[in-house]
Amino acid sequence: MVSRRIAVVEDEPSIAASVAARLRAEGFEVEIAADGYAGVELCRSFRPDLVVLDLMLPGIDGIEVCRLIQRDRQVPVLMLTARDSESDLEVGLGVGADDYLTKPFSPRELVARVRALLRRTERTPAATDSIKLGSLAIDVATRQVTSHGAEIHLTPTEFDLLRKLALTPHVVFGRRRLLEEVWGYPAGHGERTVDSHVRALRRKLGADVIRTVHGIGYALDTNGL
Repeated sequence: MVSRRIAVVEDEPSIAASVAARLRAEGFEVEIAADGYAGVELCRSFRPDLVVLDLMLPGIDGIEVCRLIQRDRQVPVLMLTARDSESDLEVGLGVGADDYLTKPFSPRELVARVRALLRRTERTPAATDSIKLGSLAIDVATRQVTSHGAEIHLTPTEFDLLRKLALTPHVVFGRRRLLEEVWGYPAGHGERTVDSHVRALRRKLGADVIRTVHGIGYALDTNGL
């Protein structure tokens, strides 16, 4: 079996070395870049299956690195940040990062997130080819979304989350259930990730498309379409 490739873009040598060592011990092929420009070049030459990307980097920051590598090819990105800043995380998720970990994090959690993201890229879509709800159209085969006839660019995670909600509109999904069924994460890990992706979808599709049910979770609201 061919080892999955992971690029680690991290400027702190001790963190980069420990992350790479743990991932190699898990059977992954790993290469490291220590700044933003080197990270972009590494992703172009190494063509990783997943990128572990620090938010704060010399040269160009992780947000710009994420934007550039996603422009070349879609690849899962796990962003690392020492700052638990909502605005930083929103921007990072908005340019194509699939999830984030706030430093310090446990090596076990890192590996769990990496494996979950890689599993999602291997999933085969269900038989449903398209979903049409009011002005919203979701083509599962091509992973294209249009709203009022205009194509909307969604990140891979945003698409998967929207499709999950759209398959059963008005049904309320709790954050933990969404984490398990969309991200493939165990319950109780990363619930803020769900909130950030919901906010990103609202910015792109309209504030009323996804309804918050306080204390429970989210539902797609066809009245807003």
